[in-house]
Amino acid sequence: MSTPLAPSPAPDRRTVIADTAIGLVAAAGLRGLTHRAVDGAAGLPAGSTSYYFRTRTALIAACYQRLAELDIGDIEGGGAPAALPPDREAAAALLAGLLHRWLTVGRERQLARFELSLEAARNPALEPELHRAGQAARARAVRILAALGADRPQEDAELLVAWIDGLLYDRLAGALARSRPAPDPAELTATARRMIDAALAGAP
Repeated sequence: MSTPLAPSPAPDRRTVIADTAIGLVAAAGLRGLTHRAVDGAAGLPAGSTSYYFRTRTALIAACYQRLAELDIGDIEGGGAPAALPPDREAAAALLAGLLHRWLTVGRERQLARFELSLEAARNPALEPELHRAGQAARARAVRILAALGADRPQEDAELLVAWIDGLLYDRLAGALARSRPAPDPAELTATARRMIDAALAGAP
């Protein structure tokens, strides 16, 4: 007789608050992000959000961290760190899968990420938090490109991340975003392959 699976642990309150805040930003922009709005949307007692995150800056910083955790979860497949892709084709397939996910089921999260990132340009207190939150994904890109033979994996990874962000922004919020067809896995795979090849232009 099989042993029933244990229920997944409920997310802690900080995570619930961060997830709710991200959803509010995706739906209404930063003007919709208030402590009271998060309490209401999360079904929490009044004052809960301000108890855990006293200021709006602290709440936005929590969003940065949570977005980074979710993105890394996507990159790693939600479990232990994934093995490095063995070749360019595997790397392109991984990247295409991430792009497709972030353009479809992860669309709202990415829109919130762009909105929240712009706030750091206006609020210097948030710059270190944004920088810290982005390090894990960038470090993963460095490791992948180094394994594929990149001459300058750190510099090449910076370019690759910039291209990924540019593509996501163009497809989600650019001038032609509303008129574009639904994301196509084959097209994204071809695009990802070009990006990987460009990042590894000097590699053997």
